[in-house]
Amino acid sequence: MYAVIASGGKGTRVASINASVPKPMLPINGKPVLEHQIECLKRQNITDIILTIGHLGDQIRNHFGNGQQFGVKIDYLIEKTPLGTAGALYHLKGRVLDDFLLINGDLIFDVDLHRLMAFHKSHGASATLVVHPNDHPYDSGIVVAAENGQVTGWLTKEEERGWYRNCVNAGIHVISPQLLEGLSEAKKTDLDRELLRPAIPAGKIFAYRTPEYVKDMGTPERINEVEQDLASGLVQRKNLSNQQRAIFLDRDGTINRYVGFLRRADELTLIDGAAQAIKAINQSGYLAIVVTNQPVIARGEVTWNQLQKINNKLETLLGQQGAYVDDIFICPHHPDSGFPGEVAAYKKVCDCRKPKPGLLIRAAEKYHIDLKSSWMIGDTDNDVKAGLAAGCHVERLTDNFVLLDAVRKLNLAN
Repeated sequence: MYAVIASGGKGTRVASINASVPKPMLPINGKPVLEHQIECLKRQNITDIILTIGHLGDQIRNHFGNGQQFGVKIDYLIEKTPLGTAGALYHLKGRVLDDFLLINGDLIFDVDLHRLMAFHKSHGASATLVVHPNDHPYDSGIVVAAENGQVTGWLTKEEERGWYRNCVNAGIHVISPQLLEGLSEAKKTDLDRELLRPAIPAGKIFAYRTPEYVKDMGTPERINEVEQDLASGLVQRKNLSNQQRAIFLDRDGTINRYVGFLRRADELTLIDGAAQAIKAINQSGYLAIVVTNQPVIARGEVTWNQLQKINNKLETLLGQQGAYVDDIFICPHHPDSGFPGEVAAYKKVCDCRKPKPGLLIRAAEKYHIDLKSSWMIGDTDNDVKAGLAAGCHVERLTDNFVLLDAVRKLNLAN
C-alpha cells in the first residue's frame, strides 16, 4: 500500500511560530510533524511513501532522503509551481495502480489504517474520507453521509448550514486510481472542490467515521494541545487497535432538558453545564457515546429524518461550546401496541431498549471498548440497570446532581 503525503503547504497560519521551515517540518516534541506521520505509517507496516513537496521542499528531502534511516522507502513528487491539494496526483496515473492513502502533511494522527482500508474495499469506494467530530465544527467543512457512510453532501464553512451533524473531513483519504481519471494535466487543482465533491452523485464517495486521534496544525494553540497529547500517550491510545474506555450518556434528562417525548428540534435545549462536562470527557481520552431509547419512532410520532434533525441540533449546540459526542446509538423499539400511526416493524421486545444493555454492547463492538473500564451516566433507573448489565460502572443523576457534577466526581484527569 502506498501512502502519499501532501507536504507542499506554506502554513501561513502558523508562520508566526516558525516561518523558516515548511509546515510539515514544524517541530513537535523534538521532531517534525512529517516524521511523526512516517513513524505511524511504519508501525502499521506501510513503508512505500511518496511525498509531494514544493515550498522549502529541499529541507524535507535533506531530512528524510530516501527514507532508509527511517525504515521506509520515500520517493518525491516535486511541484515547481503550486499545484493545490490535488494537482500533483496527476503524476501518479499509471504509476500507482491500487488504492492508496492520501494524507495532509500538517496532521498528527494515529489511525488504524488497515481497518480504514478494509472499510474502503468493502464499499467499493472510489474515495473514502476519514471523518470525525471535532471541537470547532463551526469553522470546518462538514461532510453529510448516510448511515452506511455514503457521502450525500458537503458543506464548506462559508455555506449556510442550520442544524448539522458534527462530521468533519479529517484530512486522511483512501483514493482509488479511477478517481485520478478526472485529472487531465498537472495543474493547480483543489481535491475537495474539483475531485471529491463532483464525484458525490455517482455514489462512490464514502465517509469513514472514527473517534481516533487526528488533529491539524492550523493554529499555534493546536500545536500546544498536540504536544501535550503526544507526551501523555493519548495519541497512540486512541488508535482502535487498542481497547478504548467510554462514558456512555443517556440523552433526554442527561444532556438536554427532559420535556417528555421530544418530538421536534425546537424543543431541545441543553442542560446547564452539559457541554462543559462532555468537553471534559473529550479532553480525557474517554469516548463520549450517547445511548438513547427513542420509542417515538415505533409509536409513529417521529420519523428517522426528524430524529436526525433533533440529534443534529444537539451536536451543533455542543460544537458551539467546543464539545462533541463520538457517536449516538438509538433504540427505536417499543413493546406495546395500540398507538395511532405506530410502525409495526418496531413494535417488539428487543435487546437494545434500556434497561437491556444492547446499545452499549453494540458500541463496544464497533469501537473496541472495554466495558469494565467504562461508565454509564443517566437520570433513570433504566440507565443504571443497562450500565450494570453491560458490566460498566454507573452514576445516577438527580435534580441536584447533574452531568457536570458526575463528570467532576469521576476525576477523569487521573
